[in-house]
Amino acid sequence: MATNIHFHPGSSTPSERSQYLGQTGATIWLTGLSASGKSTIACALEQHLLHLAKFSYRLDGDNVRFGLNKDLGFDEKSRNENIRRIGEVAKLFTDSGCITLTAFISPYRADRNLARELHAQSSLPFVEVFVDAPLTVVEARDPKGLYKKARAGEIKEFTGISAPYEAPESPEIHIKTDEVDVAEAVRIIVDYIVAKGYITI
Repeated sequence: MATNIHFHPGSSTPSERSQYLGQTGATIWLTGLSASGKSTIACALEQHLLHLAKFSYRLDGDNVRFGLNKDLGFDEKSRNENIRRIGEVAKLFTDSGCITLTAFISPYRADRNLARELHAQSSLPFVEVFVDAPLTVVEARDPKGLYKKARAGEIKEFTGISAPYEAPESPEIHIKTDEVDVAEAVRIIVDYIVAKGYITI
């Protein structure tokens, strides 16, 4: 780690951003198995917030690996670093006053807890959303054919098959996507962030 660096605070305060943006930044961290519905919900939520004239942005697992994290693989160490970087980026977005949506499998509790702690250290809201669907359901969906390849041994260390997924123990929001549709999932999340005062509608 570089040692000859100094943090340079800006002249805009969080309360000033909140006043002029009309919202408080928050990270909405969607976690769950592949094909559980994380990205679908995040896309719909981002669009809904935009239509409400709210400042929001979505960070998606696959998309981030095209750029920021293109040097990382899918072994446990790389997965840890992937989520560490996303936690840091999400914190920056949220500090700007953005409602930051992250859609990542993020299979390990320790990594998600680290992202939460990064936000807590800066007094930034962090909302963990467990996008939950049984393995039988996500395997039946399998839009990218990944589970089929993993079962055939073509993909190593695939979460839920040959690598673990550690479900959240006490998420702020728990959405069972085999029971609710996308519109209802978006409503649940929006109701939560309105109740917390992060946005007003």
